[in-house]
Amino acid sequence: MTEKTQQQTAPTPELPTQYAPAEVEGALYERWVERGYFEADAKSDKPPFTVVIPPPNVTGSLHLGHAFEHTLIDALTRRKRMQGYETLWQPGMDHAGIATQNVVERELGKEGKSRHDLGREAFIERVWQWKGESGGQISGQMRRLGDGVAWSRERFTMDEGLSQAVQTIFKKLYDDELIYRAERIINWCPRCLTAISDIEVEYQDDDGELVSMKYGEGEDTIVVATTRAETMLGDTAVAVHPDDERYAHLIGKQIKLPLTDRTIPVVADTHVDPEFGTGAVKVTPAHDPNDFEIGQRHNLPSLAVMDERAVITVPGPFEGLDRLEARSAIVGALRAEGRIVAEKRPYVHSVGHCSRCKTTIEPRLSMQWWVKVGPLAKAAGDAVRDGRVKIHPQEMEKRYFDWVDNLHDWCISRQLWWGHRIPVWYGPNGEIVCVGPDEEPPGGDGWTQETDVLDTWFSSGLWPFSTLGWPEQTDSLAKFYPNSVLVTGYDILFFWVARMMMFGLYAMDGTPPFHTIALHGMVRDQFGKKMSKSFGNAVNPLDWMDKYGSDALRFTLARGANPGVDVPIGEDWVQGSRNFANKIWNATRFALMNGATVEGPLPAAEEMSSTDRWILSRLNKTVAEVDAYYEDYQFAKLSETLFHFAWDEVFDWYVELSKTTFFAGGEPARVSARVLGEVLDVMLRLLHPVVPFVTETLWTALTGKESLVIADWPAENSFRDEAAEREIELVQRVVTEVRRFRSDQGLQPGQKVPARLTLDGTALAPHEAAIRQLLRLQPEGEGFHATASLPVAGATVALDLSGTIDVEAERKRLTKDLGAAQKEVAQATAKLGNEAFLAKAPDNVVDKIRTRLAKAEEDIERINTQLANLPAA
Repeated sequence: MTEKTQQQTAPTPELPTQYAPAEVEGALYERWVERGYFEADAKSDKPPFTVVIPPPNVTGSLHLGHAFEHTLIDALTRRKRMQGYETLWQPGMDHAGIATQNVVERELGKEGKSRHDLGREAFIERVWQWKGESGGQISGQMRRLGDGVAWSRERFTMDEGLSQAVQTIFKKLYDDELIYRAERIINWCPRCLTAISDIEVEYQDDDGELVSMKYGEGEDTIVVATTRAETMLGDTAVAVHPDDERYAHLIGKQIKLPLTDRTIPVVADTHVDPEFGTGAVKVTPAHDPNDFEIGQRHNLPSLAVMDERAVITVPGPFEGLDRLEARSAIVGALRAEGRIVAEKRPYVHSVGHCSRCKTTIEPRLSMQWWVKVGPLAKAAGDAVRDGRVKIHPQEMEKRYFDWVDNLHDWCISRQLWWGHRIPVWYGPNGEIVCVGPDEEPPGGDGWTQETDVLDTWFSSGLWPFSTLGWPEQTDSLAKFYPNSVLVTGYDILFFWVARMMMFGLYAMDGTPPFHTIALHGMVRDQFGKKMSKSFGNAVNPLDWMDKYGSDALRFTLARGANPGVDVPIGEDWVQGSRNFANKIWNATRFALMNGATVEGPLPAAEEMSSTDRWILSRLNKTVAEVDAYYEDYQFAKLSETLFHFAWDEVFDWYVELSKTTFFAGGEPARVSARVLGEVLDVMLRLLHPVVPFVTETLWTALTGKESLVIADWPAENSFRDEAAEREIELVQRVVTEVRRFRSDQGLQPGQKVPARLTLDGTALAPHEAAIRQLLRLQPEGEGFHATASLPVAGATVALDLSGTIDVEAERKRLTKDLGAAQKEVAQATAKLGNEAFLAKAPDNVVDKIRTRLAKAEEDIERINTQLANLPAA
């Protein structure tokens, strides 16, 4: 349905005096959903526009980051829908393996049970039960924000269809030898008892200790340093740089490993930095990724010294100790043997923690399933390099290439119960069989399925096509793949975007999952600091929506959205956006009360006043600017353009300049009412994608039509009137200059002053009534005596200020201000003339003094003018 076929509804009764978002937003959104405005028809002949929602976790709730990203996507899709595209904003949620399992396990813990008490099948049933009762809270919050998603198409990464997609691509990757099983170092959480992805590791500076200890005996001693003394029980070598002459005599020798009955070799490896520390490092291949690589190069054994809960398993005095207890005990034992060379406490260093439970991560050698990313990553890089996929802003391409060109193989197995179980069966004689979605698993005694599940990012990497029915060749897949644009944060460019690129290109015969990747920054507080509960600056967006309305939050977020740049936000900015919504409301209400209409064609240009022609010319330029900014994903600039056009040009100038016309009535008023109706119609359409609720309410009241959601997007009009624009700019100059003068004289804004306007022969003459109205200037009257005369824009405004101000008090105030400015000039001039000061002072200090001098000189000139313009006492 387009605007041209919209049903005409009865005009809304007179608008209330104030806009109350809480009374409008909820019911309005449900009406949009009930009427199916956000649904997408795969069989439509309209051009497609597709965006996926970055699927929030089923355990999640709306935070400012979600609100920011959703506002930008909603603005894009609402505009495209208005432009006549078959628009699909695909909603859904991620099953969030670790997070969801932790939530349900905590619930079980309250009952005194663990998942093991229930068993795998019963536990999974319990998770589905939790999801049905408590999961997906964010969906309702998305409605509060106004997300125009196709709810009938909502997907969940554990849905049957998406599970089939996961099994299909796993089987395909396995058969193509791009999935394999191997023992490697992974991030291990001893609390969650699973491998976790890099994105689930949070690094923070912790207070630790750096211990330097002596290995070997006599001339064969060597000093190494570590922050993890407990891992020395698993050392299988000491490594030095091959060109380090200090240790050349030791390379190839066996030295005694303290506290054990083992000897270990000294190996030469170029990975070692001879300038760092002692130039020698302990090598623990089972507990450090770099050490693992060294071990692989030198065929060193990998000795695990801890179990899955990070408890020491090496027989001896430290067996059974937690890793932190063992660290202290081992340092004490080494000290007793005289092997501690140095200790540094506290030693602040970066330590990885599980993002879910905050437990310190343990690098651990483990048998896991992996994706061989080399060919997949190359394809993902090539798609950007050859222009099939654009990254916006372009400067983010380097970060993308840095990641995809240096990807390591991806660990995809997780030791969880909740998730997509890996479709691999192990036979009694060591057989391994991968089973596709249409295949029966092997039967018979001794066959068991892999207990691990897949990393959540594996299924979310299929999101752009699995949500459309793949592997079946559905109408939706044909219509809506690839996506038009992906709008997401630069922080998950690697973790999610790169995976979608790899899987999309692989599964869809080289067709990338989207044409454009539009990256935005992170939301921060008003001081630019990261928002965090621990910092005490985290904000619940629902609180601001309750207080100021969803439009106010949305407009604030969009107004700060420069591509790829972080977005500071404070409550006072949201309050300012609420004021903007109120301004739109009040101005439209005034317009309706004065006959603004969209009925009938626009009057001919010769029937319009220059004020009418000016605003229409500015309107059409604004349409062009907003369109250009949308195409470049410049949400901040398009929002700023709309703000200043609406507030400054429409409300503060056109409405105010037209008031005298409306009050006078007649044909000019009828013409201006139609022009104002046109301006508001187009302006509300332009604003709608960003602030949908207040614009919908006002537009339906103005036009009597069904909905802005399905209205036509404004087309750029060729109407331009540069002469009218220049004429109104002169009016603006006169009003602005006289207002400044009035303010300088201490006059109140509403205070009326007699004035003589000499406008004959200028373009300002037709605007005298409006100028007087805006400046509160009365006719001259009898006894008029010009005490001040202002030449502005070829005209003269003479004012009679006698009796309007306390001249002597004003003279004293200005004289005092003049003295302060003159003192500032003297001080600044003296400093800038002092060569010794200039030689020592930093450049920024000197620049500040020069700025103060210029400002003081301007103040002197302004104050002298004001003193000269004061009436005689």
